[in-house]
Formats: sequence, C-alpha cells, structure tokens
Amino acid sequence: MSEWIGVAIALISSCLGGTAAAITRYLAGNADPITLAILRWVIGFLCVLPAALLLHAKWPGRDDSLAVAALGFAFFGVFFVLYNTAISYTTAARASLALATLPLSTMVVGAALRVEPLTPRKSIGVVIAVFGVGAALASGLSAAPAGAWRGELIMAAAVLCMAFYNVLSRPLIRRSSALGFLTVGMGTGAVALVVVGLFTGSVATLRDFAAPQWIAGLYLGVAGGALAFILWVLALERASPTRVANTMTINPVAAGLLATQLVGEPITPNLVVGLIAVFAGIWIATSDA
Repeated sequence: MSEWIGVAIALISSCLGGTAAAITRYLAGNADPITLAILRWVIGFLCVLPAALLLHAKWPGRDDSLAVAALGFAFFGVFFVLYNTAISYTTAARASLALATLPLSTMVVGAALRVEPLTPRKSIGVVIAVFGVGAALASGLSAAPAGAWRGELIMAAAVLCMAFYNVLSRPLIRRSSALGFLTVGMGTGAVALVVVGLFTGSVATLRDFAAPQWIAGLYLGVAGGALAFILWVLALERASPTRVANTMTINPVAAGLLATQLVGEPITPNLVVGLIAVFAGIWIATSDA
C-alpha cells in the first residue's frame, strides 16, 4: 500500500512539474536560465525552510551532510540550469517529452549502481520508449522552433542528472527525513545559484520583472518548486525510484495543455505518438512478464 501511496503523491508532483515547464517557457523571454533557477529555488527554499522548522524535521546526520549538499547542488543547481536552458530552445511539450524518459534513465542508472537490476524486459522497454521519443522529436522538427534539437539534447543530459538524484536520494532520505533532506539540498542549490547570479548579473534581471512575471515566478517557486518537490521526496520515501520516476509520463501532458493557453504552443500528433511510445516502453519495463 505504501508503494502506491508514493506513486499517487508522485503523480501530483509530476503534474505540478508539467505546469512549471509551461510557466518556465512563458518566462524564458524575460530571463536567462540562471535567473529562472534562482527565482524557483530561492522562493521554494523560503517556503520549505519554515515548514521544516515548524514540523521539527529530522536533519541529515553529519556523515550524510556532504552527500546531501552535493546532490542538492547537482539537482537544484546544475539540473535546473540545464532544464531552463533546454526549454529556452524548444517548446514546453517537446522538452517535457524528453524529460518523460526519466523512468528509463532511472532504470539504467539504478542498474549501473546495482540498486535495481536491468532485466531483458526492462531493456526492451527502454529501447521502445527512447526510439519512440527520438522518432517523435525528429519527425516534428520542421514545425519546432529553430534550434529545438539543442534543447532536447540538453534535456537528455538533465534527465541523466535527475536519474542519479532519484537513485542516490532514497537511502539518505530514510536516514533523515523527506523534509530535512529536501531543505538542505534545496538550500545548497539556492545559495549556489544566488552566488553565481550575483557574478553574472542574473539576479539584477529580476528588477525588470512586471507584475505578470512576478505572479508567474511566485507560482514557479511555490507550486513548481516547494510543493512539487516536497511531494517528490515524500514519494521517493515510500516507493522505488523507478515507480516514482514512471509518473513523469504525465509531465508533458500537463506542460502541453498549459503552454497551449499561455504561449500558444500546439500539441502536434507526433508528440502524442511519442508519449504513447513512452507509456508503452514504461509499461513493458515495469510490468511482470
């Protein structure tokens, strides 16, 4: 029962993540990737820290602190700069379709780290999903923004980063708490981003934001940042990394629907076919023979 509760929590998190992709695409014309990451994680951290203190979250132990901070820097810093860069090149739906291969990357990383074995059936599922996504993105390239392929390649690198985060997080969460783990990691990433932003001028960009951009930014930080990732680590605490990552297939659906309204991005047939391929590959990889 705990596994399925974890999956349900992860589904809500993935829906919020999909809407955050559309919001990021909306803001991409007004801010660079570092500014967007600062906005999301500084606001997110300011929401998460009081919750952790009020709920007396158990913090990572001394032996785990460095590992938790390193994962936080890699995920909330490096991953989201790559993520925001990817979305600046392509559409929210295409970027989220590439991100939907996360369960498959998580399987491969889990097998490489000997956490979850990569069986022949899982391997077939990985090949089907990756081939389907690749074909869908390639067939729709003529209708995509110029240079969209760069965004999808960058997103592939970002997905690999998140796969390592998923696999390596679970034992650290279990030795502390979901909220304590998240707060330390998110805080590390937020501080690193602010330091980089001060040197690059990315922080100064926020002064030019008008009310609509600030409203979108607050949603990005509160819902797409704090709430989405509180739910994500709660899910990782209760379910296997692969099952949690499987819920990312809902991400491009939420991203595409909201991006259609915000920035007029079309949901094309090739993206639907690619999403079906991802569903099929994940079903084959995670179901019993």
